[in-house]
Amino acid sequence: MIKVEAVVIRERVETVIDAVEEETGHVGVTVVEAIGHGRERGITHEYRGRVFESRFLPKALLTFVVPDEIGDAVVAAAADAARSGNESGDGLVWTSPVANVTHNRTGSSLEEVEVA
Repeated sequence: MIKVEAVVIRERVETVIDAVEEETGHVGVTVVEAIGHGRERGITHEYRGRVFESRFLPKALLTFVVPDEIGDAVVAAAADAARSGNESGDGLVWTSPVANVTHNRTGSSLEEVEVA
């Protein structure tokens, strides 16, 4: 099993989830709201003549736990769907190996449930 994590701008969350489902058939995802910045280092706002700096930008962390065979396809679908066309700030996608995934309700391993 592989854990695919993607940090994306909030506006692209549904687009990324739909793309992963359409490309791979995988439907399970966990979404966590997050804040952060990369190279863009935040943004500057001007409101009523005063300048405000927002160091952190709103993002979302999407987590997919998938079989090894579709890991690369999930990464490609997520990265393509997350791309907004902006110069920076679209986020990152990465993978990590996962072991001993167990369903809380049944106590069965994820591999057993996926096959059934």
